[in-house]
Amino acid sequence: MPEMSIHEPTNIIYTGVAGTGKTYQLLQIAQQYTDYLPRANDADLLAQLLQTLSWRDVVCLIFLDFHSEKQDLIKVPEIVNHEFFVAKAAQNAREKNLSNTAWSVLQMHSPSSSKTVTYKNRASQAYFDKDHSGAWYLLPESMDLLSNLAQQLAEFQQAQRDNTASQYQAFSEQRFSMVSFHQAYGYEEFVEGIRPVMAASGHVSHRSETGNSQAQMSYAIQDGAFLKLCQRAARDPKRRYAMLIDEINRANVSRVFGELLSLIEADKRAGMANAMSVNLAYSGRAFSVPANVDIYATMNTQDHSLAPLDMALRRRFRFIDCPPKPELLPIITAVGNAKQSLEDRQTSETIDLAKLLTGLNKRITQALGAEAQLGHAFLFNVQHLAQLQTVLAEQIIPQLAQAAGGQVAILQYVFRDEPQPMKAQFIQDSQAQISDHVYDEINHQTNDMTTSQLFSGHNAFLGQSINTGSYRINADLIERTGEFATLSVYQRLY
Repeated sequence: MPEMSIHEPTNIIYTGVAGTGKTYQLLQIAQQYTDYLPRANDADLLAQLLQTLSWRDVVCLIFLDFHSEKQDLIKVPEIVNHEFFVAKAAQNAREKNLSNTAWSVLQMHSPSSSKTVTYKNRASQAYFDKDHSGAWYLLPESMDLLSNLAQQLAEFQQAQRDNTASQYQAFSEQRFSMVSFHQAYGYEEFVEGIRPVMAASGHVSHRSETGNSQAQMSYAIQDGAFLKLCQRAARDPKRRYAMLIDEINRANVSRVFGELLSLIEADKRAGMANAMSVNLAYSGRAFSVPANVDIYATMNTQDHSLAPLDMALRRRFRFIDCPPKPELLPIITAVGNAKQSLEDRQTSETIDLAKLLTGLNKRITQALGAEAQLGHAFLFNVQHLAQLQTVLAEQIIPQLAQAAGGQVAILQYVFRDEPQPMKAQFIQDSQAQISDHVYDEINHQTNDMTTSQLFSGHNAFLGQSINTGSYRINADLIERTGEFATLSVYQRLY
């Protein structure tokens, strides 16, 4: 855990291969920027919950609340009458056109592929869609984006349940903002940008329950996640705030940060020795990054576009390596032969996942380089043989096959398959299997064609197979039968 300093800004990037706990590290850091505050009543609880949330967040929160009550299809009147929506409207001193606000949020954040929503001014991220009955629902793929909101809702609901038991029930206040970068993420989401907003009262067209008519939209400059956090930090200089960025290498960092790429340097923060400020690109406002804002990020070293990113960020961030930690992995046990000695049973009845990962990574490093190693997270939750078989067949082998370009020789070296009979190989050479099939077929052909004629077509086919670098996962591993029902085949990976 990084130490919290009162004055010195912290810029850290956690680097490592996939599955080494980098995102988990961010979640642990988030706890350091979370305060648990007393509250007086349910109204205060609700006000604290909604204070920093946008209309989109409020609508998402309502869907999560209905989801906790086993209701996933919601119509607009249910949204508008929900206590979260009513309380947010009161906070914003809004009384009119509340249904229009709900419709605008829902349609703006619907997917472009929707069969039921026709809307031009969609946001880049979709959260909702509508069925043919006019009921709305959360898109399954949006649930991962709402983990922070779900946590806030859970804490709010728990605080409500305990309200009568204690006058000073703890409630969390988050002094951090967490985002995940992706290819389409830009300056507009992170700093500021021009986005569609609902037109002023009296200029919104009528909308029916089916939502066919659309509100008139206007455009305004809106603050992004980092700018909002900096504004909060500037108003509260005695406490530290954190920007948490998952997968910083997935976006174009220069485009996302823009002119702020220089301002995030520790000595160029507001109040520091070489303090700098700039005029923001859209609003033209003078801006500098507060010294009490820390930035933590994760970076996957397996990404192939890191060179320019590394050059841009190396002197602005401390880089902390997150290597695989096989020592965190369990030992799988199995029922063995009761006639064996205790020592023999201890050896034959267990699979040491730490040794298995260490052995795989040693050979992966030799064949593919250190950046192709496997993180311990792949095996962290494996508790029995069936889970190990699934992880190998569905996660580990496909990832290594991609890293190896499907080259059978490399994959067989990693899994120590070369000296093994085909039935015991994790990775089988489909080329060899095709060859055997071809020769069997030839033996059953009539003598009407010459041998050269028979081989001519098959050679062309075999040539194509070689070029594709085809490989095959042993069907017995997938079916959990044959050699792969025993533990010894996995112990050889040590």
